[in-house]
Amino acid sequence: MTLVVLAAGMGSRYGSLKQMDGVGPSGEAIIDYSIYDAIRAGFTKVVFVIRHSFEKDFREVFSLARFGGRIAVEFVFQELDYLPEGYSVPEGREKPWGTNHAVMMAAGVVREPFAVINADDFYGRDSFAVLGEYLRRLHGSRDRYAMVGFRISNTLSDNGAVSRGVCSEDADGNLTSMTECHGIERRVDGQVIFVAPADGSQQPLADRTPVSMNMFGFTPDYFAHSEAYFKTFLDGNAGNLKAEFYIPLMVDNLIKRGVASMKVLPTDSVWFGVTYKADKPLVEERLRQMIAAGEYPSNLWTATAAAK
Repeated sequence: MTLVVLAAGMGSRYGSLKQMDGVGPSGEAIIDYSIYDAIRAGFTKVVFVIRHSFEKDFREVFSLARFGGRIAVEFVFQELDYLPEGYSVPEGREKPWGTNHAVMMAAGVVREPFAVINADDFYGRDSFAVLGEYLRRLHGSRDRYAMVGFRISNTLSDNGAVSRGVCSEDADGNLTSMTECHGIERRVDGQVIFVAPADGSQQPLADRTPVSMNMFGFTPDYFAHSEAYFKTFLDGNAGNLKAEFYIPLMVDNLIKRGVASMKVLPTDSVWFGVTYKADKPLVEERLRQMIAAGEYPSNLWTATAAAK
């Protein structure tokens, strides 16, 4: 199994290349914890999707030597002009093409079931375990995908309201819809709410409501589906310089056409991430607590800290 890490974003709001920012006690980045958990779940290769503009700095940090040979490492690149034959970047386009375009960049180096994650999100050991268990059974299969469904209560921020992809599933646990909800927070009375777009009213959400945090599992046939639909996306958004080809957009298309299914895999993992520099101290404290509880070693990549 392969782990595809979406790391091409430069973190403009954060103010630096946050994918490389140390948050662990020995300088580990959030990416390090994801890779450590992926190794424990049985993943054998990691593919970093980056940009040429920071390739040198990124490679110096996240090289094969960093991980002590425990996992194979590949680098691929996402750039605005990496488009299907016959297409070109519209004049004035500066915004990246989105997360599913980033996934497509890994097509040349992935031939096995693979997971996709964001570089700057902490997903937790259990999330990798449940996704790895699912993907391990998919060799030789196609069009049977999965997403990790985090409990909404495990993804809230202490620093204000958040937006999440709230998921609905059928009786078999397959995704039927994903709705972007905004203004999600826990009120002082303990109720989780979101702001309804129609009238601005506060609507309740159950604590166990599954949400997407951009942690998906696919088989290689997904690349061909994406290549075909990306052309449709480009044709339909020729005049929209800000349109992005997101993973949920691609998945929604496949589900609605009956081409593929997506299993929602529940996890007890607690998600957290770094969006702004003010988030960093909280992330550092949470990691210290987990290290004290024995969930991670104080130095992930020392010779004595082999993944277990």
